[in-house]
Amino acid sequence: MNKIIIETVEQFKELENKQDTFLFFKNSVTCPISQGAFDEFNQFISEHNEVPAYYLNVQTARELSNYIAETFQIKHESPQILLIKNKEVVWNTSHSNITYDKLKKAVLQ
Repeated sequence: MNKIIIETVEQFKELENKQDTFLFFKNSVTCPISQGAFDEFNQFISEHNEVPAYYLNVQTARELSNYIAETFQIKHESPQILLIKNKEVVWNTSHSNITYDKLKKAVLQ
């Protein structure tokens, strides 16, 4: 599965109702740290295409980004990645902690 962009709260709610487990990446299109983390995310999902993967760009989906932070009570950061299972965040990290190896450990454990 390739990554799919989610841009609205409604799309995210639909996603939660159809996927039990998925990765969700909060990306900043203007931040070099975010680009590096996005590259790690892309490498992971390209080699593990069985993992449902979604993302947003904070510049164009601020309402959704805020909704996620409020709903899951997790401070907004970007870049940030969340592993969501049964509508709960079971793992998250941000910035330079987003690496292929950490994704592999968190998702495939």
